Amino acid sequence: MEIKDFDYILPQELIAQHPTDQREMSRLMIIERASKSITHKNFYDVIDYLRDGDCLVLNNSRVIPARLLGVKEKTGAKIEFLLIKRVEGDIWEAMVRPGKKLHPGDEVIFSSEPLFKAEIIDYGSDGTRIVKFLYEGIFLELLEKIGKMPLPPYIDREIEEEDKDRYQTVYSEKDGSVAAPTAGLHFTKELLAKALDKGVKIAYVTLHVGIGTFRPVKSEIVEDHRMHFEEYEIDDINAGIINEAKQSGNRIICVGTTSARSIESASLENGLVKSGQKSTDIFIYPGYKFKIMDGLITNFHLPKSTLLMLISAFYDREKVLEAYEIAIKENYRFFSYGDAMFII
Repeated sequence: MEIKDFDYILPQELIAQHPTDQREMSRLMIIERASKSITHKNFYDVIDYLRDGDCLVLNNSRVIPARLLGVKEKTGAKIEFLLIKRVEGDIWEAMVRPGKKLHPGDEVIFSSEPLFKAEIIDYGSDGTRIVKFLYEGIFLELLEKIGKMPLPPYIDREIEEEDKDRYQTVYSEKDGSVAAPTAGLHFTKELLAKALDKGVKIAYVTLHVGIGTFRPVKSEIVEDHRMHFEEYEIDDINAGIINEAKQSGNRIICVGTTSARSIESASLENGLVKSGQKSTDIFIYPGYKFKIMDGLITNFHLPKSTLLMLISAFYDREKVLEAYEIAIKENYRFFSYGDAMFII
């Protein structure tokens, strides 16, 4: 299978640069697999397509303000960091720009008062650096104050104050992601309350979205691509909610591809999920047989991306690309701040 089979042409103006004024006012494409029908709705209409007994699976990872702007201590050269993941303690792996200027022993200052700086201690993989932070105070509090939200590169504007709230789901809880699980951005607390009132169960998983989100697929053959490892966690209570719904014959509906990858990674031969904390490099593309997921709420994804491949595995590659063409003709908004689809 070739990567080019997952390509499509997207007009630049359909890449959403800002969120909608209200989360639930984004548009929603309903795709019913059995009838191959497509219906155009608003996201607040999602409640009409949820049933008593359904289980929504949400990723409660929280985006950290992982973009840091500083200067090299020796020369004053401007340096940008994008934190990727914590290695241990105050040691992190980070993408740095310009990378050619930073070597082990160099220090980058992000703030003098309070002190917040990093020392390069080693080279990482794919051009990254391993850095150790030196600071006065509490790390995450300083990061919230000094760092900026790591918006994707296709959002071509300066980061604004609204991004601190809108590039975060209303149910985010556990710090660790460098990109939002964007399908969840459409939900409000009121909409989730309506779902609960209707008898829908809600289960939470945690998968911290890593730098793989920003990295394109470079291989020409799908099967040659290798996913980066990401950490996920499903505790006993939430695994129990998912398993009870599954055993009762109710639908498991994932909100976002990260939720889908988490529960499929945790699946057992008996069709249930196992609780625990593990790392996964699961790569889902056409031919994969889903063990847990019965429905998926997701945004519109980049051409040739692993996320588009996952969607195609759940439905049908040609039908998915047809749906994308319809979305383009109907002026849907694409990618992180864009509109959504519900595949059932």
